[in-house]
Amino acid sequence: MNILDKIEGLEAKFHEVSLLITDPAVIADQARYVRLNREYRTLEQVLAVTERYKNAIHNLDDAKQVFHNESDPELREMARAEIDELEPQIPALEEEVKLQLLPKDPEDAKNVVMEIRGGTGGDEASLFAGDLFRMYTKYFEIRGFHYTVSSFTEGAVGGYKEIIFNVTGENVYGTLKYESGGHRVQRVPVTETQGRVHTSAATVAVLPEADEFEVHINEGEIKWETFRSGGAGGQNVNKVESGVRLRYNWKNPNTGEVQEILIECTETRDQPKNKERALSRLRTQIYDKEHQKYIDDIASRRKTMVSTGDRSAKIRTYNYPQGRITDHRIGYTVYNLPAFMDGDIQGVIDALQVAENAERLKESEL
Repeated sequence: MNILDKIEGLEAKFHEVSLLITDPAVIADQARYVRLNREYRTLEQVLAVTERYKNAIHNLDDAKQVFHNESDPELREMARAEIDELEPQIPALEEEVKLQLLPKDPEDAKNVVMEIRGGTGGDEASLFAGDLFRMYTKYFEIRGFHYTVSSFTEGAVGGYKEIIFNVTGENVYGTLKYESGGHRVQRVPVTETQGRVHTSAATVAVLPEADEFEVHINEGEIKWETFRSGGAGGQNVNKVESGVRLRYNWKNPNTGEVQEILIECTETRDQPKNKERALSRLRTQIYDKEHQKYIDDIASRRKTMVSTGDRSAKIRTYNYPQGRITDHRIGYTVYNLPAFMDGDIQGVIDALQVAENAERLKESEL
C-alpha cells in the first residue's frame, strides 16, 4: 500500500470520527468521548500535512503537462520554474507525511506529574535536584507550560530531597517523557574545601496524568489524615490543618501483590483542594503502575534507550568543569551548560524525538 492509499483510509476515518463525537450516546460515555476527541485532533493534524503533500504532487503534474505540451515559450518557462520549485519539496513533504502516519502514543497529549529526587551524593544531590527543578521551570516559561508544586522536602543546605509538581499545557507528556531517568552531575560541591570534582545524581520521573475514568479506586478504602503545613505562608499555614495525607492499598492486577501508596499534599491552604489534588496524584500513580507493562513492551521492541521504561538508567551527564552536557542515549553532546540550566533544553528534546522517529520509521512499513 502506498502513502496516498493510506491517506484515503484516514480521510474516511476522520469523517467517521467527526460524526461520532456529535452523537449524544458517545458524548454520554465520557471515556469514549475523550478518546475520540483525541483521535479527531490527531487526524486533523495528519490530514493538514497530507493535504499540502497532495496539492504539491497535483501542481507538479500540472506543471509537467504544460511544459511538455505547450508551444508558448513563456508558458513553458513558467512551468519549468514551477517544476524546479516543487520537485525538491516533494521528498521533504513525503517524510513529514510518513512521520504523521506513524501511530501516535495515546499518552502524548496528557498533562504530567513530575518527580525529582536527590540520589547519591547527599547534600550535593539535593542541590542538584533543586538546579534541575529550576531548569525545568525556566523551560516551562519558554514553552508556555504551567506548573504547580504539590509537595516537597527541602535539603539540609538547600535544594530538594524530593519535589513533586504537576505540569499542564499542549502535548506535555509527548515533550517531557524523554526526561525520565537518572541525571548525573560532575562538579565541585559548595561543601568541598579541596576543590575536587564530585559526581552526584538525581532521578526524574515523568508520569502521564490519569483521567478519572481510566483508573478504578475504591474511595471508601482510602485512609485520610490531616496535618498542619510547614513552610512559608504566614500564620494560617501552621494554625490550620490544611495538609492532607492519604494511604491506599493497591493490588497489582498482574501479580496480586498488595502495596501501600502514601501521598501527601500541602499545595494550597484549602483542605478540600489538597484532597482533590492528592486523589489526582493517586490516580496517576496507579495508572503509571498498571501501564508499566505497556511501557516495558514498547521498550523491549526498541533497540535504543530513547523513551524506554527504564527510569533507573543514567540518561544524561552535566559536567560543570567542561561546561558540557551529554545525553548518553543518542550520544548528543553540547557545550552550553549555563544556557541549558537556564531552560534551553529544546535542542536535546528535538534530537531525541528525531532519533526515536527515525527508529520507528525503520520498524514501520513506510
